[in-house]
Amino acid sequence: MSVKQGFLALLSERPMHGYQLRQEFEARTGGTWPLNIGQAYTTLQRLERDGLVEPAPDDEGSPERFRLTDAGRAEADAWWLRPVERKAPARDELAIKLALAVTVQPDGHDVDVAAVVQGQRTESLRALRDYTRLKRDAATDPDGLAWSLVLDSLIFAAEAEVRWLDHVESTVARAAAGRPARAVERPGAARTPSSRTARAGTTSSTSTGKGGAR
Repeated sequence: MSVKQGFLALLSERPMHGYQLRQEFEARTGGTWPLNIGQAYTTLQRLERDGLVEPAPDDEGSPERFRLTDAGRAEADAWWLRPVERKAPARDELAIKLALAVTVQPDGHDVDVAAVVQGQRTESLRALRDYTRLKRDAATDPDGLAWSLVLDSLIFAAEAEVRWLDHVESTVARAAAGRPARAVERPGAARTPSSRTARAGTTSSTSTGKGGAR
């Protein structure tokens, strides 16, 4: 969720100062995406620079509150109906790790992809259990609808991740089964001459023999 758009949505209710916006943002989203106070005020400064918010008249000595301008209110209203674009996916560390695990060979050896998958599956299932427990708790809170919806998103994402890990495991196993085993050379072991080397040696011996005959 864009912090900028979230602040505009919150300010459509009433003017607020930076600390209030930070508190409300975290409360409305169940604390899933915590903000530091510096980020809150930096976002407000940018919104003011872009003409979307302005200082609200207030009592002297109280923290400066901000309200929406006409342009800010139009942007807040438009955001509700504007689909969230899915152009460039965010960098996913797990996807990057597994993509590299099937291609990188540290010190000439394959990465144990099955172990990577199993370790992540254990963590993903732990997170899924935690989200499910929190979901049960949210169901008993009369004001927990927003938090419940956020938890639904996290639960569905965790379930999808576990299914994807199962898919990765089976796909990598099939690929490994159809790939010829790579010979591993032991240190100190004598190398078996290749056919090309053997042919070259034979040719050389033949040439030497012919020369000796003459």
